[in-house]
Amino acid sequence: MAAHAKNEKGRRSNGCNPVRKPGPVSMDHVLLASGETKEEREQRIRGLFGFFDAANAGYLGYSQIETGLSALHIPSGYKYAKDLLNVCDANKDGRVDYQEFKRYMDDKEIELYRIFQAIDVEHNGCILPEELYDALLRAGIEIDDEELALFVERVDKDNNGVITFEEWRDFLLLYPHEATMENIYHYLERACLVDIGEQAVVPEGISKHVHAGRYLIAGAVAGAASRTATAPLDRLKVVLQVQTTRSRIMPAIKSIWKEGGLTGFFRGNGLNVVKVAPESAIRFYTYEMLKRVIVNAHGGEDKGEIGPMGRLLAGGLAGAVAQSAVYPMDLVKTRLQTHVSDGGKCPSIGQMTRDIWVQEGPRAFYRGVVPSLIGIIPYAGIDLAAYETFKDLSKKYILQDDEPGPLVQLVCGMTSGALGASCVYPLQVVRTRMQAQRPNADAAYKGMSDVFRKTFKHEGVRGFYKGIFPNLLKVVPSASITYMVYETMKKRLHLE
Repeated sequence: MAAHAKNEKGRRSNGCNPVRKPGPVSMDHVLLASGETKEEREQRIRGLFGFFDAANAGYLGYSQIETGLSALHIPSGYKYAKDLLNVCDANKDGRVDYQEFKRYMDDKEIELYRIFQAIDVEHNGCILPEELYDALLRAGIEIDDEELALFVERVDKDNNGVITFEEWRDFLLLYPHEATMENIYHYLERACLVDIGEQAVVPEGISKHVHAGRYLIAGAVAGAASRTATAPLDRLKVVLQVQTTRSRIMPAIKSIWKEGGLTGFFRGNGLNVVKVAPESAIRFYTYEMLKRVIVNAHGGEDKGEIGPMGRLLAGGLAGAVAQSAVYPMDLVKTRLQTHVSDGGKCPSIGQMTRDIWVQEGPRAFYRGVVPSLIGIIPYAGIDLAAYETFKDLSKKYILQDDEPGPLVQLVCGMTSGALGASCVYPLQVVRTRMQAQRPNADAAYKGMSDVFRKTFKHEGVRGFYKGIFPNLLKVVPSASITYMVYETMKKRLHLE
């Protein structure tokens, strides 16, 4: 034990520079922690600038930054070059001179020192593996011993088992985003996938969150609250979608009120709420599994990053699996919402389910599933592309290249979601009509193509957009309520 303590003491003294200087964090603290003089630091920064400025032009553009990052094995698939250029380019002329570069270095090194000090709870000038583990755990991220060793090895240049401020600084100096533990974890995760050979795979356990179950609960409660709050708009949308004659909003509202009063607007909402938790859980876990499958399928490449297309494919397939699993509940919900009753009498969920099973057979529970699944990938693709576009535009023209906060991300998400939903809305109308029809009904549809043909023939293009107005009205309140309830639940479940 004494020998281990002596060895530990020797390891800590190797490159560790405890800083005893009181007062707020300044460049003096950074110099003491890295063991440099001002002149030595100036020389180091000029050398790094010269490394990027191979042509000796006196400034850095996007191509020089991208080439330099690639030479340093920093993942290029995550727009670090573009973000680094934006954060350094103070006067927004599209290039970075030395003074702008140095100003970024000053701010970044002070930022990195602050978080280094927060992790180094023993204040001995080094980060021990257990201190890094504890800091990640406090941020809600749990990794195993193998991953921890991999991360420490990636940062620890002299392989002495601890991370000095110099090693910490050099590893994160060119990371252009805010240095939070969660961001650093994801950066470590990506960086560790760059240099581990041709068989690059996602290390087992990466992207696991110690509170994953709590996040699912928070998401389920938020989803249930938002769906209940917007249930009247959802009922109105479905009623309008199945109308084959001229549809008008006010007559539809009066009809719903006459049929069932206030509770009529919430018909089917119980099933809509019940399916939130299983659908979210299935989508979440299927998405994580498919990400591993996709990364493993590209194991022969030199990068283990899944990339935007991989994320789109994994997300689309996960959505298809989740939607297929809960689709029978969705069909029963639609039947309840479109059931014409006298005096507000409506069959129960159990009775409606038994009637469908007995009269139409088990296959009826998946009527309309094809157009529903067809719309998933286009919706996800449009939503993702629009979200990234809106976020980049907000950074450039509104936030002056600052990182968008939660409110901006919420607005971007609402706008992109509304755009994506509008583009695939005709498929939603076709699905709802197939779900709502009874087999013995007059002029029953023979399939998806028959719905398209008859709708276009009798109602024109406008027929495919019936009910879109209440559907778009749902976007703002639904997203806002989801966000507010989700944030409240995170606090209640001690996720922040």
